[in-house]
Amino acid sequence: MSSITTEQVENIAKLANLRISSEELKQFVPQFQEILDYIAQLEEVSTEGVEPTYHVLEQKSQATPMREDRTEPSLPVETVLENAPDSTEDHFRVPVVIEE
Repeated sequence: MSSITTEQVENIAKLANLRISSEELKQFVPQFQEILDYIAQLEEVSTEGVEPTYHVLEQKSQATPMREDRTEPSLPVETVLENAPDSTEDHFRVPVVIEE
């Protein structure tokens, strides 16, 4: 697997709308590389004959360890938007993240 570059980490930060300092950038490059190296190591493992699963827990019955879904009243729109950095009427406004 190829090495990750400083420019790639900067681009990831930009896409995630994160501001990172040059010191943080120096820390993130090797951390991202470790993640990519680990993924490369996982790709080497043979999964032939292993059935795909849809859940990390083995489901021997229909019982599930998760809570039952239930409806509850929502928060008022005004409360939800109180801490929004930018909103209009009753919606969040977010910057465009898809580049053409």
